[in-house]
Amino acid sequence: MSHGIKVRIAAFLVLSAVGIVYIAGSYLGLVDRVLGRGITVHATLPTSGGLFEGSEVTYRGVKIGKVSTMTATQEGVTLDLALEDGTELPADSPMFVHNLSAVGEQYLDFEPPDDKGPYAEAGDTFHGDEASLPVDEGDLLVELDHFVSSVDQDHLTTVVAELGTMFADTGRPLQRMLDGGTEFIREASAHTDDTIRLLDQGKRVLSTQQAEGENIRSLARDLRGITDALAASDKDLEAVLDGTPGTARELDSLLKELQPTLPVLLGNAVSVNQVVVANLNGLEQLLVTYPRVISSGFTGTPPDGYGHVNMQLDYRVPPCTKGFKPPSQWRSTRDLTDAPIFPAKCESGAPYVMRGPKYSPGTAANPSPGRVYRSSYDPTTGFVSGAVGRRGEPVRFVDQGNLSILGGDAWKWLLVGPVTDR
Repeated sequence: MSHGIKVRIAAFLVLSAVGIVYIAGSYLGLVDRVLGRGITVHATLPTSGGLFEGSEVTYRGVKIGKVSTMTATQEGVTLDLALEDGTELPADSPMFVHNLSAVGEQYLDFEPPDDKGPYAEAGDTFHGDEASLPVDEGDLLVELDHFVSSVDQDHLTTVVAELGTMFADTGRPLQRMLDGGTEFIREASAHTDDTIRLLDQGKRVLSTQQAEGENIRSLARDLRGITDALAASDKDLEAVLDGTPGTARELDSLLKELQPTLPVLLGNAVSVNQVVVANLNGLEQLLVTYPRVISSGFTGTPPDGYGHVNMQLDYRVPPCTKGFKPPSQWRSTRDLTDAPIFPAKCESGAPYVMRGPKYSPGTAANPSPGRVYRSSYDPTTGFVSGAVGRRGEPVRFVDQGNLSILGGDAWKWLLVGPVTDR
């Protein structure tokens, strides 16, 4: 072996020994002590919680040091924590003992509310309480055993059997549901702004529903009453449903039979309605006066107790022709085509059409003495609203009473009554 090779081997051994010593010293903290690096703080706990010398110290899961020494006291345990140089640990940080894995390996984790100062300095002490310690595994197993023992075995068997029945042959639907949930979350993440807006509006909707809680409960009670009534009328509903098809067939047959004549009837009804609308005021007066005239016309008239009305038509006045088309312009009755509407009406004065529409009751804006306009009869008081007498006083229909006391002259009231002042 040459001299150069021996030198290189010796240098390698020296550097390896120095590296091993440095690494071991760094792990044991000897380097930091010798060089004066890092800071040492203290912590107190009711118990060790499974910590040991050398346990890691973390800042929200990030390693910042380790437990250098542990000292038992009457109040619990005092820990010396060797933190890395330059660590900025807020002085108000709470600390918790956590398990690194299921088999133990506890570590001390600081969880400050924020990263603002003041920061811990060498010699500061952090204080922990029972909330800082993890649940003891022995206590957890004892409580779990008590919980399991408290469950009725028969009931548990029933629940397991029902769960088996519920999830039997549901693998594919559950897989589709999970896939759909994943797709839903992906879409929601891709449209974050819309999702946030939907959640805000959903909160507003839920608040409105909460404010309308009493109304919703009232609606539910009413719906329950309706459903109870429908349930009580179940037989009647069944009878209606059973009879509906036959009724529908009969109605369809009736409409088919009336198809040739029903349109003509409706067309004539439209024409009659137009005539009624054009003479609405006169129709209103007829409906007001006719019942009173009829009620008085059959009261106390001898010898059989009924009145006899004789209507005679006066033909001395010829028909009115002014305002109508001459016969030469009349259309043939066979002409069924549409033609312009001709406003036919009698334009001659008295004595033509004295009972026609132009002599029908007036309007409230243009009252006519002795005529009823837009009238309505009150049977309690006898007054006719809108009716004006000859001297401007309101018109009132009063019951003439029992006219049988007039004997054979009772029929005269038919002539005298209408011209007397009421």
